[in-house]
Amino acid sequence: MPIPGFIIALLTFPGVIVHEFAHQVFCHLTGTRVIKVCYFRFGNPAGYVLHERPSSTWHHILIGIGPLFVNSLIGFWLGTMAPPIEDYAKWDLPGAAILWLAVSIGMHSFPSTGDAKAIWSSLWQRGTPFLARVLGVPLVGLIYLGAFGSFFWLDFLYGVAIAVVLPRYLRAG
Repeated sequence: MPIPGFIIALLTFPGVIVHEFAHQVFCHLTGTRVIKVCYFRFGNPAGYVLHERPSSTWHHILIGIGPLFVNSLIGFWLGTMAPPIEDYAKWDLPGAAILWLAVSIGMHSFPSTGDAKAIWSSLWQRGTPFLARVLGVPLVGLIYLGAFGSFFWLDFLYGVAIAVVLPRYLRAG
């Protein structure tokens, strides 16, 4: 039985906040003026960043995929601070909280379909470089595939991979 999106967003609100913060960071990095930021709300979408039109398609793409970089890095970093999942003796409330933060932030790494629509629109504006279209079209397809995969918990599995599996693998290596 699928869980409604607003319940997932509520349970993983730190990931939503970091996702929107990542968009805002990439707006600043690309020199794109931010008009309004909503880090979290009860609604669809659970958060958003309104910004002016970026100066290039490349900037639009970077702003759209910013959460993939920021959420993945923060989720991984927090995951390295959580006790190893198999070491039950070291588990306590702070360790569990760090793991929850790591997974919830990691699982919101995927750009949203709203991000995909914004990138798609930018790709077909006049003067868009051919290379941006060649790279951007499959990227938009992957974003939609990720959104479809979230119905099958792909985003959660990604969060677990980033926060639990990858840190464990690196500790063992």
